[in-house]
Amino acid sequence: MNTKEVHKIVIVGGGTAGWMTAAMLSKHFRKTAISITLIESSAIGTVGVGEATIPTLRRFYAELGLDDMDVMRRTQATCKLGIKFKDWYQPGSDFIHPFGLYGQKANGIDFIHYWMKLRSTGDTSKLADYSLGVNLAQQSKFIEPSPRPPSELSVFDWALHFDASQFALLMREYAEANGVRRVDAKIERIQANADVGVESLFLDNGEVVSADLYIDCSGFRGLLIQEALETGYEDWSEWLMCDRAVAVQSTREGPAPSYTVSQAHKAGWQWKIPLQHRQGNGHVYCSRYVSEDEAITTLREHTSGEWLHEPRKFGFTAGRRKKAWNKNVIAVGLSSGFLEPLESTSIALIETAIEKIRRAFRGPFFTKQHVDEFNDLTAQEYERVRDFIILHYKLNQRDDSAFWRECRDMVLPDKLAEKVAAFRERGELIRYPIEIFGPPSWIAIYDGFNYLPEKYDQRIDRMSPEYLQKALEDMRNAVASAVNSAPSHEEFIRQHCAAPAPK
Repeated sequence: MNTKEVHKIVIVGGGTAGWMTAAMLSKHFRKTAISITLIESSAIGTVGVGEATIPTLRRFYAELGLDDMDVMRRTQATCKLGIKFKDWYQPGSDFIHPFGLYGQKANGIDFIHYWMKLRSTGDTSKLADYSLGVNLAQQSKFIEPSPRPPSELSVFDWALHFDASQFALLMREYAEANGVRRVDAKIERIQANADVGVESLFLDNGEVVSADLYIDCSGFRGLLIQEALETGYEDWSEWLMCDRAVAVQSTREGPAPSYTVSQAHKAGWQWKIPLQHRQGNGHVYCSRYVSEDEAITTLREHTSGEWLHEPRKFGFTAGRRKKAWNKNVIAVGLSSGFLEPLESTSIALIETAIEKIRRAFRGPFFTKQHVDEFNDLTAQEYERVRDFIILHYKLNQRDDSAFWRECRDMVLPDKLAEKVAAFRERGELIRYPIEIFGPPSWIAIYDGFNYLPEKYDQRIDRMSPEYLQKALEDMRNAVASAVNSAPSHEEFIRQHCAAPAPK
């Protein structure tokens, strides 16, 4: 392949992945002659990629000209300041991973070293006391971040809990208004060529569709990337042992917290995602240790509110395609790979895939270099997210089941082992390229699992203990003051983005 010109793009599959791709590419190619067609069948349901997001989604739809509060009203959304992890470290424990910083960095030294020094003097303040995001979440309050924060202490971010099907509809409206053609049909046969890739799609309505570039958003099945092109899959179940999930929506009881809940169970974990009109629930588990019936029983026992339907069940293998871009097919979303939704990364990985497509297409063509670079960046990105999720399992100190003991005993991938050792030995936070989660996120997990450095930066010893104590006390007071003056999460929604009751 030298240079392959692109005049027609076909997206296979709708849902969140398909319509987000269609929306953003319709904007990207709006001044070109490139046509975009999306094929989906209204007779086929979508798996859904979760209803909790990370802050990058807000930047994604802002680029399309959409407003936070309008999107929240359209999608029955609530605000998400982070994730509360219950029972992960040990039964009865909990901590919050926020979208924000801890304390203030000074003299080129990360804040955690100042806190470690203060801790060595007998101070009992928690690292979380220095995070505005954590403290707002703990009290289920919410304010929008200052566009010009006066200090690092004021820096935090937020995301949405939303109805993914309504968000997909919003993306569809944008895409169709920008010229994307939708075909409601099933694909009956795919004609593929070993050299070129996919040549034609034969639909059940009699239509034959061809394109220069195909984007596979067909979910776990990987209709084009796997079934047609046999791309192959890299299996990561040696580290991420959960392979099944059951999910159900329920009525919501009580005020909506401004965070997602992830609660560890005997052989997996459960999510709770509050929306304005209901709650999303699911249990991700390892079928070697827990049966489907046990998993459903556990989910029912730990779900408040009335179930709105029978639980949906699906299986998966954690991992990624060996190539996300193979010949003339690009996989986006679940067709590209799957990492359990522990840190709400599914939609974020859709966003980054779309961004890499946009970067590849500065003009209406692509080359082998574009394909190789896309695959290299995607592999790195998935591996970095994988490592962050593995960390949650590896650091557990639960002794109530063989599953958690096996997780604790696992041998880590090399780069993750290097990261963990550097932090333990000297409090160093190594950051590799193409990482979704920055140092504050890693600190949140290390601290939540009580995995702290063996020593702090010795330069801090030059500072008087009295000055350090006063400086950190002032930080805690500043955080507490900001939280005290903030409205409740429910009040914020009522004032700014309350949605009408769903039909």
